[in-house]
Amino acid sequence: MRYTLRQLEVFVAVGRYESASRAAEELGLSQSATSTALAELEKQFDIRLFDRFGKRLQLNELGRQLLPKAIELLDRADEVEAALNGEAGVGHLRIGATLTIGNYLATLLVGEYLRRHPASHIKMAVHNTATVVQQVAHFELDFGLIEGDCQHPDLQVENWVADELVIFCAPEHPLARTGKATLAELTRVPWIVRETGSGTRQTFDAAMRHVLSKLDIRLELEHTEAIKRAVESGLGIGCISRLALKDAFRRGSLVPIHVDGLDLSRQFHFVVHKQKFRTPGMLEFLQLCRDVAENVSVSDEIVLLNRAAPMLAGADRLGS
Repeated sequence: MRYTLRQLEVFVAVGRYESASRAAEELGLSQSATSTALAELEKQFDIRLFDRFGKRLQLNELGRQLLPKAIELLDRADEVEAALNGEAGVGHLRIGATLTIGNYLATLLVGEYLRRHPASHIKMAVHNTATVVQQVAHFELDFGLIEGDCQHPDLQVENWVADELVIFCAPEHPLARTGKATLAELTRVPWIVRETGSGTRQTFDAAMRHVLSKLDIRLELEHTEAIKRAVESGLGIGCISRLALKDAFRRGSLVPIHVDGLDLSRQFHFVVHKQKFRTPGMLEFLQLCRDVAENVSVSDEIVLLNRAAPMLAGADRLGS
């Protein structure tokens, strides 16, 4: 062959990050070595795989066609190496999860996966829906577990499990006395909500569309736990997944508010690039997700004992 796996690794990393310096950091190489490997690959075949815009490298049409094929070849090479090491069927994974899923479900799923495959290694990036979708589309992640809608033409979307948002307040809040409110009452209190681009915010905005412009949104936060703390301290009322509120409702530190006729239901989804090679590890992890949700009607009914807590050392948590 006129190319090496190292050259393909460099090409894939630069293609994912559109930056030789970020690719070098990912691969543990110097920027000079990374740029040289890419230049040699292009020179050997007298081709260009990127358009250059200053320091930014953007895949051209040939590069975009080659990227999923190169990723598949490298994934298969990893399978060969695993088999030679006596670890057939075990694969390394790069998973993206949105905040609610990442904080309340994905870590337990990762723990169960690592219990079954202790030699595996997982990197999990936790971001909002828009960021996870973008990273899956750029092959920076193998797949994503998301809360929001995805209309990206390059991604395959599969329903996973139903979820429900809940409006909530502190026990001392006036709305806590009845646990009910009208839409008109909701426009007269301050709100603490998730940021634009998150799946939770998408569902919230859609449900509140008739009064959205009248809401007093005082604070936007990127973390569900921060929203819970702010609501507990009396700064306003919030709306996040019931999955994230289950323990707080049980303790009584937060109180749900019911609004007649308000639809706050949504779906969790899997997203995978249509051209992504499905490794055995990917297929097994996604099947594990399906299995734990098979007999539940909504996400907060999922019960997965964290039998693999010590195994979580094999997973890297990235992002927020």
